Amino acid sequence: MANFYTDNEDLKFHLEHPLMKKIVDLKERNFTDKDKYDYAPLDFEDAMDSYDRTLEIVGEICGETIAPNAESVDQEGPQVVNDRVIYARGTAENHEALTKAGLIGMSLPREYDGLNFPIVPYVMAAELVSRADGGFANIWGLQDCAETIHEFASKEQKENYLPRFAKGATAAMDLTEPDAGSDLQAVQLKATYNAEEDQWYLNGVKRFITNGDGDVSLVLARSEEGTNDGRGLSMFIYDKAHYAVKVRRIEHKMGIVGSPTCELVFTNAPAELVGSRKMGLIKYVMSLMNGARLGVGAQSVGIAEAAYREGLIYAKERKQFGKAIIEFPAVYEMLTNMEAKLNASRSVLYETSRFVDVYKAYFHISQERSLAKEERAELKKYQKLADVFTPLLKLFSSEFCNEIAYDSLQVHAGSGYMKDYPIERLVRDARITNIYEGTSQLQVVAAVRGVTTGQYISQIKEYEATEINPQYDHIRTSLKAMTERYEEAVARVNEINATEDNNDFLDFHARRLVEMAGYIIIGYLLLLDSNRNDKYLNSCEVFVKMGQAKVAAHGEYIRVSEMKDLGKFKK
Repeated sequence: MANFYTDNEDLKFHLEHPLMKKIVDLKERNFTDKDKYDYAPLDFEDAMDSYDRTLEIVGEICGETIAPNAESVDQEGPQVVNDRVIYARGTAENHEALTKAGLIGMSLPREYDGLNFPIVPYVMAAELVSRADGGFANIWGLQDCAETIHEFASKEQKENYLPRFAKGATAAMDLTEPDAGSDLQAVQLKATYNAEEDQWYLNGVKRFITNGDGDVSLVLARSEEGTNDGRGLSMFIYDKAHYAVKVRRIEHKMGIVGSPTCELVFTNAPAELVGSRKMGLIKYVMSLMNGARLGVGAQSVGIAEAAYREGLIYAKERKQFGKAIIEFPAVYEMLTNMEAKLNASRSVLYETSRFVDVYKAYFHISQERSLAKEERAELKKYQKLADVFTPLLKLFSSEFCNEIAYDSLQVHAGSGYMKDYPIERLVRDARITNIYEGTSQLQVVAAVRGVTTGQYISQIKEYEATEINPQYDHIRTSLKAMTERYEEAVARVNEINATEDNNDFLDFHARRLVEMAGYIIIGYLLLLDSNRNDKYLNSCEVFVKMGQAKVAAHGEYIRVSEMKDLGKFKK
């Protein structure tokens, strides 16, 4: 099969973004590791070459091992044997191949046997793995647990756990419970401290845990007796070697079948406190979830890439009425729109990844030395951007993933509904992306802060001021008009909210406002991509036209709506 990296020039385009120079310089700390590790890069060009060559290896494994295994994994699935998870044969082969190639925990520092890769190439690897098998991406990506341990755990915990990932250890984040899904403040799994032993013990049940039988788990538990909110929760590390957690069952799921979703029973399970007590949800889970949402963004783009390719191949090969169906306007318009949404998703994925890269690099530098005033300002700037772009990314990429998979199946018509074609599996795999790690509705709740704080409009104005080729001015003019409609909508919502002295009107229109901002932001990202390479111009023009229609519709809805309209939707 093809190499999934070299057969997709879009990845290298985003890898070579101008901001990568800054990211690599920050990540490599003036390339001081070259004196300690023979595989550390000597300079920027050497680092970029290393990312390129490594991604080529990932692409080869994805094309030759993971993708060919995807169908059998979907049919076989994991099993519970003696309270433990046994992966499907293909899943075990996939994991072994990536472990042997040294591609687990790529973003970890070299002192913990990682490759010290920035987020951008790491996310590209996640996209590649997801294109090959969306479910396996959950296992390979470690649920962002490794990065969370790296950021918040003690020196001893880092030294104990982080090197294990390069050797093939798996991970899980054990957050949700039967009565605590999206509302994590309701978590009741109990953490009890034994002072004589200087040991924490966990007791209770967790449910819907992705890769729940992972070797290393981050567990959210109630450490403060008598509490019932987020302030009573702490984060713990549980090591599977204790064998104090049983897998009660694996959920029988619609999609991503190879990724075991488990119900777990903790019985006096020894655990280690991460960081400070009572900060489990407030600080650590928020960071963990942001990383996981970035991962779902990569997963969404990977699945969408696979679905788009399946639809394109089928449309070129399938003949009706004497010609290939891709020649019919109804079909080629669908494929054109699918490609535009795919390129849009990828652009916001890597823009968000770049923001995360810069702020996390500064965060880790701040643990080594004091930041200069300009550095502190940059950390703050990029962290704020990452915080509002992450839910925007998760919202748009997962929704577009579902739309692309849906349309690809429609291109296949009746054949796509059969298990003879991969699109049937891809549609099922896509459906989870706008549900887990926070539904699309919860992403709107997080993203609307970018509306109310003015961060989206500030970033839009920055994009607007970027110098571009004059031949693209007509696109910028369209985006400026969309921005005016957006600002008018925001002003109207703010005015009514102030009059009513509550946020009901804002909450009611939150998704419309977030989508308006998103279409403008992503439209600008595609415009800037086109400015670097005109191959993206068609997708840019198509997407901006979609955005114009969406912004006009949302803007008009907001303009004519009143507070009394909200009651029509209440039950």
